[in-house]
Amino acid sequence: ARPTGVDDRQDARPTGVDASQLDGTVQVSEARDVGGIYVAEVKIRFVNSRGEAVDKKGKPIEGRISEDFIRGELKLKAGDNYSQDVVRSDLQQLQQLGLFDKVTVSTEEVGTDINVIYNVEERSARSFGVSASLSDDIGVAIPLSYIDRTLGTNPQRVSVEVQPSLRDLEYDVQFVSPYVAATDRLGYSVRTFRDRRTSDIFNDDIDLPNGNRVREIRMGANLAVTKPLGDWRGTLGLNYTNISTRDRNLKIARRDELGNPLTFSGTGVDELYTVSFGATLDRRNNPFNPTSGSILSLSTEQSIPLGQGNILSNKLLANYIRYVPMNLLGGGDSETLPEMLAINLQAGTVIGDLPPTEAFRLGGRNSVRGYDSGDIGSGRSYFLASGEYRFPVGTDVGGVLFVDFASDLGTGDSVLGQPASVRDKPGTGAGAGVGVRVRSRFGLIRFDVGVSDGGEIKFVLGTKQRF
Repeated sequence: ARPTGVDDRQDARPTGVDASQLDGTVQVSEARDVGGIYVAEVKIRFVNSRGEAVDKKGKPIEGRISEDFIRGELKLKAGDNYSQDVVRSDLQQLQQLGLFDKVTVSTEEVGTDINVIYNVEERSARSFGVSASLSDDIGVAIPLSYIDRTLGTNPQRVSVEVQPSLRDLEYDVQFVSPYVAATDRLGYSVRTFRDRRTSDIFNDDIDLPNGNRVREIRMGANLAVTKPLGDWRGTLGLNYTNISTRDRNLKIARRDELGNPLTFSGTGVDELYTVSFGATLDRRNNPFNPTSGSILSLSTEQSIPLGQGNILSNKLLANYIRYVPMNLLGGGDSETLPEMLAINLQAGTVIGDLPPTEAFRLGGRNSVRGYDSGDIGSGRSYFLASGEYRFPVGTDVGGVLFVDFASDLGTGDSVLGQPASVRDKPGTGAGAGVGVRVRSRFGLIRFDVGVSDGGEIKFVLGTKQRF
């Protein structure tokens, strides 16, 4: 039924906005009270990467995904009162489906009412990638990747990454069936993996007795289920990970050249059987391209004393990100990367048994820029703080000024074998620098130049924002 009093609220109607003008934000004037505005219709409009609803021939873009399916995932229905909180919840649900690169929301006036339009940019049904790399560790490698988003019913997808090389075979295979709101169907995922890396805990000129650097081999599997819990989204997981320390030829290594143990079991192999639970509270205005709001993630992971090492521990993690809109440069249009202050705070600790390979690694491209990965320290606990001032430079180019800080909170000596202490890692470090963000047809590209508090300069080239 149409709500009463709508005709008396004509001054509160939002202004109609074309989809191409959006930028991941809900286009309703915050200066007006829009509560109670009657939603005449909820529309689904398919758009391209430029936000255009028509193709080069002027014809409406047709979507691969059924409009009825998308509409079924939305809480906002025709006949409801407009609510920004409901729209934000809808955007979160669409984002976790994994079907869309971007979704924005616009409105149009219909007499004294409004139509609400969800402008969706679909991801490709399938994608395949191949490249080549060369390193002194594994020689020539051929990374291959494949993603299929049409497996089974609409939201289900499978991703396969395989990297054969002269010395190893790495892989990461995952099947995801996300939570479906229309049927309240539990989301779940299954994953198996094998990963090889040169250790950034056992580094800095202290190697193995044979002169090789320490390699960490991780292989395992996990099963996770997910479901909304009120305003939070919860995930429960069962996990198995086999972690081994090896030389270049994959021979098991138990100790470094100073005689310090590399694993908790002392055999060169640790096994972790864990139960994990995580909860996320998302208050961002749009998870596809946030310009304001916050997101808080909390998790705990309890290990069960089985297998090599009989490890009994609990890992606690917290991650908070805040986006604060800024207007120091006088604003900009929707085509620019938005001006904002972005803040990230992280903390974590491990209670109980701690394999050295599971210590928190501080420093690197996703930690403190200006340091190489793990060069600040590896501890039982950690704290990390990062701040970025992001500002538009051109239509598809933005700039970033950033500051990073991390500390192991004095816990480096509590890690078995004291890998950070014997390698003279400081345990605390900071970095600052500048960066460039470029929108491209392949997504957001970032390039950062970080300077550590010790004067070292590091360059970072990657994709997506740091956080």
